[in-house]
Amino acid sequence: MGFNQYHEPPQELKEETRTLARMFASLTEEAEAINWYQQRLSVEKDSDAKAIMEDAQAEEFKHFGMDLEFLLRKIPKWKETLEPILFKSGDIVKLGKKGEKNSE
Repeated sequence: MGFNQYHEPPQELKEETRTLARMFASLTEEAEAINWYQQRLSVEKDSDAKAIMEDAQAEEFKHFGMDLEFLLRKIPKWKETLEPILFKSGDIVKLGKKGEKNSE
């Protein structure tokens, strides 16, 4: 991704906004890494190689979670929207509508 994560001139952005941009980029990169490992795991035949990749993917889960938690703590409106959705059972779309109402 490099430094192309800004849509506005970086020097005009607040430091907090630049930090959030870096964390969003990190969240995206962790999700990509999880996906790559998932694809590799789905075709890998060697059990030792598969075990190593599963371990590596678990690290990416942790990093993704840490990035997400950081962002939720820094962006209260996002947290209000996601709290009714995340880690809940039931219809995801209905939970999403509830989360949307929370943030209005």
